[in-house]
Amino acid sequence: QLQASGGGLVQAGGSLRLSCRASGIITSVFNTATMGWYRQAPGKQRELVARRINGVSITYADSVKGRFTISRDMAKKMVYLQMNSLKPEDTAIYYCHIEPSYWDQGTEVTVSS
Repeated sequence: QLQASGGGLVQAGGSLRLSCRASGIITSVFNTATMGWYRQAPGKQRELVARRINGVSITYADSVKGRFTISRDMAKKMVYLQMNSLKPEDTAIYYCHIEPSYWDQGTEVTVSS
């Protein structure tokens, strides 16, 4: 089970940090799992924002490179998304995902211009 938090309303140029707590996932699975953040804006398809693959390599969507950072705390089984220099086009519902099929309920991020 995943539970995300940290969304909210922020002005353009501001920052937010999303947090995702994983419960019920074995530590060894969590430490090597592919995990990431996705987002879905109104009227658009869900898209990948950032992903850590097999606990090693990290990829970002071109639109967030240099602004967003994905990280994790293995001891706490937490996944984070630090979002800086936010833009109105970052407005979306953000979802935490751990493979194979763990999703949280989504947390809303709204960036005002």
